[in-house]
Amino acid sequence: MAIRPLASSGDPVLRTKAKKVRDFGPSLQELVDDMVETMRDAPGVGLAAPQIGVSLRVAVIELPADDEEEKEEEKDPYSGKLIVLCNPEIVKNWGEEEQQEGCLSMPEYVGEVSRAARVVVKAQDRRGKQIRVRAEGFMARVLQHEIDHLNGMIFVDRVESLDKLYRVEPSESDETRDEDLAL
Repeated sequence: MAIRPLASSGDPVLRTKAKKVRDFGPSLQELVDDMVETMRDAPGVGLAAPQIGVSLRVAVIELPADDEEEKEEEKDPYSGKLIVLCNPEIVKNWGEEEQQEGCLSMPEYVGEVSRAARVVVKAQDRRGKQIRVRAEGFMARVLQHEIDHLNGMIFVDRVESLDKLYRVEPSESDETRDEDLAL
């Protein structure tokens, strides 16, 4: 496993639709392991392969673990779990909510982005097995953010106006990551 350098917003790989995963062999497994290590090191809650310069439809997501004291009905079923998605597609979405997002490929900015409140995503896991992920709230937002990366989009493409995009200082970026906005 290795930590790979992150592509920045001017890198053309971030603006190119990623290629479908067809080979689930050792090179994909190494890529996934490197992505997980890179995401955790950044730190972030999600990472798409184009963010490390690889134009493949692969994303990894790991939400922070819920607080032990939270009520059971408030806990996110995905908290603390690593999710690996190959060839993900949103098959259903509904609702809408606007929240602040940031990105590991654009750490100097955060912005208000409107996204579906709930989604259903079909994908394959790292071994090629078909999976479905049903999510709402923060997990739904992360899924949409990472799938955008696979389609050549960056979160700033979804910011409705420049007055909803904010430049942050490096110390503020660290706080942003601590608040799980770095996707």
